[in-house]
Amino acid sequence: MTASSASRPPALSAALDEVRAGAYDIPNVIGGREVRTGRTVPIVTPHAHSVRLGQAHYGGAADVEQAIAASREAAGDWGRLDAADRAKPFLKAAELLESSPWRERMNAAAMLELSKTQDQAEGDASGETVEFIRANVANVAIMSEFQPYSPAAVRNHVEYRPLEGFVFAVSPFNFVSTNNLAFAPALLGNTVLWKPHESSSLVAHLSMQLLREAGLPDGVINLVHGDGAEIGNVALTHRELAAVHFTGSTATFRHIWRTVGANIGGYRDFPRVVGETGGKDFVIAHPSADVEALAVACVRGAYEYQGQKCAAPSRIYVPRSLWPRLKDRLVELTRTVTMGDPTQPSIRIGAVINARQHAKHTEALAKARAEGIVLAGGFTDDAKGWFVEPTLLEVTDPYSPFMIEELFAPVLAAHVYEDADWAQTLRLVDESTAYGLTGAVFAEDENAIVEASDALRYTAGNFYVNDKPSGAVVGQQPFGGARASGTNDKAGTVWNLIRFVSPRSVKRNERPPRAAGNDAWAAQ
Repeated sequence: MTASSASRPPALSAALDEVRAGAYDIPNVIGGREVRTGRTVPIVTPHAHSVRLGQAHYGGAADVEQAIAASREAAGDWGRLDAADRAKPFLKAAELLESSPWRERMNAAAMLELSKTQDQAEGDASGETVEFIRANVANVAIMSEFQPYSPAAVRNHVEYRPLEGFVFAVSPFNFVSTNNLAFAPALLGNTVLWKPHESSSLVAHLSMQLLREAGLPDGVINLVHGDGAEIGNVALTHRELAAVHFTGSTATFRHIWRTVGANIGGYRDFPRVVGETGGKDFVIAHPSADVEALAVACVRGAYEYQGQKCAAPSRIYVPRSLWPRLKDRLVELTRTVTMGDPTQPSIRIGAVINARQHAKHTEALAKARAEGIVLAGGFTDDAKGWFVEPTLLEVTDPYSPFMIEELFAPVLAAHVYEDADWAQTLRLVDESTAYGLTGAVFAEDENAIVEASDALRYTAGNFYVNDKPSGAVVGQQPFGGARASGTNDKAGTVWNLIRFVSPRSVKRNERPPRAAGNDAWAAQ
């Protein structure tokens, strides 16, 4: 046993060995059948990209059509089950994730395929995934309790039916718990075509295995791996499309909207389009801010999981009076962030997800170095893994791309403002980017907090006071943003679930009228 493995829980060490040796041959899952197409792509470890965990079989148009047919076949029985019966396999899956080998297996897969540290994996794969399942089950019950008034001799009832057609769930790579994009609509009685990100095939595969072991009927969720455009071209134009449940880039979500809009005359129903997209999340500090709390929040928020969180702060606005102390502390803390193989306990951040992202970040940081704005970090390395150093920039132009465009990397750009320009800087934070996902204000002055909350009302769907603007907890901070950051339907809440049901009002008259004279008509 190595020193590093000795400091890990033995069960997690065993699970890491299991996943490393898995040599996975990952199929599509259509109507319960495992479909291997022979169009394979390798599953690699981002922090050691020569290490392969196996391969995934990509599906094509014919597989999408088969998955939609399987969804339609399963819909009748599944959609008519009682909500408690539909909840059983999901609650069983949550139980398995909490207290069986599935916990360590899923955590290990997140650490190896997604390059997460143990803490990040635990909070995601076996933490937030469980929280979403249990919150959704509770919220289905709450939603069902919303019933209309019934006067004497009348019984009114609202039936929360699943949508008519299939839900197209498109999940990103950065959280295992985004399997909720498929799980939540299915819990409501819908059937789902699930297309995971190409760089998260293994965790999606294990999520399906988990649900099948927990007793989910075949065809309720159909998993098709592959190229987004190839799969989307079929799914998004299909007559049976009932809804899209998406998390990913703003550009992709806009493409989905355009496609649905262009084909609106060809659907059975008007598809629901639900999405959480990009962000250029901010921290604004007032001159009264606690510098140490501010520094810690910025470093943790910006660099955790390599900045690959849509909620990660990537721009900070600092008053000139605080900047000298804050700059020194940020540089100091940034240089203490250890980067490497995240399965090693001493490592705080791993590698970015793939070569394409690494190349984009390499180009951006070369530009930053050329501009002379790098205070710490600023380099990348892909010799062994796709590594991007935690980087701090000082940017004088508040409209620099580093201040207004999403990078999705461990890069934090700071802009210094004059203390007297607090009000103008609030407007700058609000108006300089298209996004509206998360943000935070740091201040000890209560009046400044009130001013910031009012001025930034539409700048963030999740707003934090004296805390980092990432790390929303299911059931505590309903997550989602608007503007170019999505439809703000708040995953893990009733507001999200209601988008995937089609209510039917049912009236039963216990004393139907039997008179047809003029007086009877007037009484009605």
